[in-house]
Order: sequence, then C-alpha cells, then structure tokens
Amino acid sequence: MVGTPSSSGGRPLRVGLTGGIGSGKTAVADLLEAQGAAVIDTDAIAHALTAPGGLAIEPLRREFGPDMIGADGAMDRPRMRALVFSDARAKARLEALIHPLIGQEVEREAAARQGLYQVFVVPLLVESGRWRDRVDRICVVDCDEATQVLRVRRRSGLAPEMVARIMAAQATRAQRLAVADDVIVNDGQTTPAQLAARTLDRHRAWLDLSALPV
Repeated sequence: MVGTPSSSGGRPLRVGLTGGIGSGKTAVADLLEAQGAAVIDTDAIAHALTAPGGLAIEPLRREFGPDMIGADGAMDRPRMRALVFSDARAKARLEALIHPLIGQEVEREAAARQGLYQVFVVPLLVESGRWRDRVDRICVVDCDEATQVLRVRRRSGLAPEMVARIMAAQATRAQRLAVADDVIVNDGQTTPAQLAARTLDRHRAWLDLSALPV
C-alpha cells in the first residue's frame, strides 16, 4: 500500500515506525527528523498526557484512584506498569482511557506539522490493528530479543521479570516482520554509523516514493 502526495489527496507520505521495546525506534525517529521528516511520536504524546497537568491526569485519578498519581502530579508510571502487566482488565481500562486522547493529539499534530513526509512512531502499531489503513508504509526497527532485554535493563533498570512481561504483551518479532514494508536492522552488532546509514537509505527511498528530490 504505497501512497504518494498525488495519489493520497495531496497529503504527504505517511510512514508508521514501530519495533519492540529497546529496538531503537527513538534513535531512528531522531535521525529521520534531522533529515526533514515530520515525526509524530505516540509514546511522547502519552507521556505528555500523563505528565503533571496533562489531560489524562484527572481521568486517571477518577478511574484508578489517587494512589496512581505521584506527589509531582504525574501518573505513577512504575505503579501503573506493575498493575497493568499483572491485570488484563486494568490494562484494558487504561487503554480505553488513554488511546482516544492519544488519537486526538495524533490527528492534531498530523494536521499541523509538515515535512518531507510524516513518520508516526507507534510502539504498538501491530498490536492495535488500527494503523494499517492510516499509513502508506510500515517500517520495523528490528533486533533480537536478547539485545532488547539488555538495552531496556541498561536504560531503565527494570527487573528481568518486568522486561519479560512487557515483551510478552507486545507482538513477536515474527509478527512485526510479517507486516513490514521496510526493515531497519538495529541488532547488537549495529554501530551508530551503520544505523544512521541504514536509516538514510530508507529516507531516500521514501523521498523517491513521495516524488520529492533528495
């Protein structure tokens, strides 16, 4: 499903960027943004919604109680993470509350932000089942599971058991690759220079699809 500005009513090419936790989505998105892409990051939007004063804070307080709101006024992410990865019903309640708010902000940013093309960073793109018809390309940042675990533990200090729970709730590597139009490999052997080169290759290919000059 390849779109171009002329074939999609004048809108820019839309790329859905996804990958498992610790795959390196943010690094790839930053590289693409530096090349002129308009990056819309659903994880960053979720963090803003659950930050002090965020639009989700009062609904979260009503739904889950004051204990889920930290002293700083933000959602208590460790406590919420522990809850939703041990209680499927709580996870569904959280998603029902947060996802519509994220969707509204995504649409607002997509309408307001221009670039050579648009990149939607969606960690749960495959799992949601709602994104295939909203983007022209799906790009997966791919790495092996052992590398994911190592990166997440170094970055966040999460216990191995929690990392395993998070990964178990996500699509498998095979499921992500099965829907990918494009793949950027960022495994444990990938250097920053190699990741930048692979990302630039995709950037140039998407510019070609957008009928834009490099």
